[in-house]
Amino acid sequence: MKAAVYYQNGDPSVLRYEDVPDPVCHPKGVIIRVEAVSVEGGDTLNRLRGALATTPHIVGYQAAGEIIDVGAEVTHLKVGDRVATVDGYGSHAELRPVPARNCWPIPAGLDPAKAAVVPVAFGTAHECLFGRGGLKSGETALIQAGASGVGIAAIQLAKQAGATVIATASSDERLDRLKVYGLDHGINYARDGVAAEVKRLTGGKGADVVVDPVGGTTLQSSIDSLAYRGRLSMVGAAGREPMKVDVATLMYGNQSLSGVFLGAEIMTDRVHDMIQGLIENVAQGKIEVLIDRRYALSEAAEAHAYIESRQAVGRVILMP
Repeated sequence: MKAAVYYQNGDPSVLRYEDVPDPVCHPKGVIIRVEAVSVEGGDTLNRLRGALATTPHIVGYQAAGEIIDVGAEVTHLKVGDRVATVDGYGSHAELRPVPARNCWPIPAGLDPAKAAVVPVAFGTAHECLFGRGGLKSGETALIQAGASGVGIAAIQLAKQAGATVIATASSDERLDRLKVYGLDHGINYARDGVAAEVKRLTGGKGADVVVDPVGGTTLQSSIDSLAYRGRLSMVGAAGREPMKVDVATLMYGNQSLSGVFLGAEIMTDRVHDMIQGLIENVAQGKIEVLIDRRYALSEAAEAHAYIESRQAVGRVILMP
């Protein structure tokens, strides 16, 4: 099969499009013929500095496609089923082996590219807002990096829950594109101070729930944006900066900071069922998956470079 691989960490130029051996199906797994790869921020971080589980290494968490082989111990899936999948690596390829537990059936008629985006981006957003954030109708949610996959998911889910939604992005143009998804107020972080703007927009109160997939120096602005008894979900390090923050104000404001890593619970019934429900909602048009660009799998280096340029609004897809 063909795959986008690399032999050492580095910038997008380390990616090569090469022939690699076809995978062998595990008794508790399946193999899919990949139709769409959702390129995650974590994929670019792993390429830059993550451990290589194989050499050459095939990076990537999420992909969707058609099952072409089923392990002997798998009873709930069959050849021909189309599924969205998540695993630690291996998405950037024509074929992908994955544990059967890490598969979610795709409803008929749903674009596999959209299905591929849902488990991590929408699952993470849901966990940040509700699993840890406890967001309620009438509260205010601040979504950092609103134009990211997690950001766009969180904007929609927060708005549907009855919250006032504030989000940040690097330009007014990117913020304007988010209004259709439920954004009430946008903050251009390249021009305005985030915490000051949040306080201004909320009459000095602050945000009840903050979702921060950026970390680094952005995390401090998230802390400073919290309302009394506010809840902050930290869910990534897209900023690629050290997380040096002052947490003293959390005590005085009776506020909380929670780390969220969906991968630690993705095989639980709770999270598995939550993700399946989100996929069904996408299929029914209740929530939208925004795809910014689609690249051929052979163009993986270009796709990674585009993501790292921070121009994308929504997810970037690779098509084998």
